[in-house]
Amino acid sequence: MKEIKHFINGEFISSTNGKTFPDINPATGEVIAQVCEGGAKEVDLAVQAAKQAFKTWGKMPQAKRSALLLKLAEGIRARADDFIQAEIADTGKPISLASHIDIPRGSANFEQFAEHFKYVATECYEMEGALNYALRVPVGVIGVISPWNFPLLLMTWKVAPALAAGNCVVVKPSEETPATASLLGEVCNAVGIPAGVYNVVQGFGKDSAGEALSEHPDVRAITFTGETTTGKAIMRKAADSLKKLSFELGGKNPNLIFADADLEEALNTTMRSSFANQGQVCLCGSRVYAERSIFDKVVAGLVKRATETVKVGDPLNPQTTLGSLISQGHWERVMSYIDSAKADGATIHCGGKRPADLPAKFTKGAFLEPTVITGLDRHCKAQKEEIFGPVITVTPFDTEAEAIELANDTQYGLSATVWTSQLQRAHTVAAAMEAGILWVNTWFLRDLRTPFGGMKNSGIGREGGVHSLEFYSELKNVCIKL
Repeated sequence: MKEIKHFINGEFISSTNGKTFPDINPATGEVIAQVCEGGAKEVDLAVQAAKQAFKTWGKMPQAKRSALLLKLAEGIRARADDFIQAEIADTGKPISLASHIDIPRGSANFEQFAEHFKYVATECYEMEGALNYALRVPVGVIGVISPWNFPLLLMTWKVAPALAAGNCVVVKPSEETPATASLLGEVCNAVGIPAGVYNVVQGFGKDSAGEALSEHPDVRAITFTGETTTGKAIMRKAADSLKKLSFELGGKNPNLIFADADLEEALNTTMRSSFANQGQVCLCGSRVYAERSIFDKVVAGLVKRATETVKVGDPLNPQTTLGSLISQGHWERVMSYIDSAKADGATIHCGGKRPADLPAKFTKGAFLEPTVITGLDRHCKAQKEEIFGPVITVTPFDTEAEAIELANDTQYGLSATVWTSQLQRAHTVAAAMEAGILWVNTWFLRDLRTPFGGMKNSGIGREGGVHSLEFYSELKNVCIKL
């Protein structure tokens, strides 16, 4: 049985207490590895290693740091097949997604921030008899707590800017997806990243590695992507040491389709924005609102595509478009929302169950058919809470004002999508949305230089471009009397 260890100070080590937990392939239900469970002791070892490495990494010239991170990006690409297979085994996602999104974008994150940070200037102000200028310095040791839906991509989205800015990191990957964070340690060693710059402690949250990392006094900042309730717990643990915090949390994202939209394009993209990665994307448009005159066409179009074009099954089959959910426990959670929708009088137009024609190898897998639901009012549980699965609700609206009101009627504010051919409507509706990122006639089109993050219960702070640099560095002003 494969063992996944912690990666601390350039070495792979077991837990001091010998504790492990199983890594389960959610598509088959099989245990594929035993993972070392870390706690306060392992976290402290990693933090001390990071503090020591920071003495040199933090003072390294930006050009030299960036060159090493570009080599790290090359190293990921060189071992792309290993990363892809590890990601699929941990998540159950289709190879078509892992090979085109997860791993290439994980590598691209290091290229983006290694290059971008070389050219960011600081301030300089002249006043009578004095000159003020700003120096940008790294924060120190950064705690990175990353999610299971895009394990490498979203972990490197944080690690890349943190390292590019001169910090050292201690990563706590999700207990569901430990493999690629560990694999990145091998690549760090191979390309010459100094020991202690990148560290990984495996484990859980409460009473485990996550909690120990959140409250460690020598960790200067915590960056987290995941569930809102977990973010609140991390915030409480980090409060005593006044850490900097950057959270990208849950979403219940609206997708507004107006009657003047290009309906075919809207439907095709909505299928992707609703069901990509089995709906396990924080940016997924899980609440679809269609103008009443096209409501029936939207529902029929989504159902037709969900039943005729989506292929659920073997994640390693290139033809598969929908893999398994992350775990059997999460499958049961998603099903509970479908059951609650039924209890609230909803109509389940398609899906809502495990596929009946799965090969024998996958009968214990956490698979769920794409599910389209109508007939729910705004107060129903399935309309209010984040489901994080291949489940969407479709609701009609009559006016632009009503569409905006329905879209904003949520505790979340991560993203929103607007489909319209009217330029004025595109601008006014986008401006009225209470969300951190707005797409008009598209979805998931990302420029990594732009601000990314959520409003309300969807997060704190912004990532991307210079916004990441602001979090992973400190500015200090120098005033010289002339």
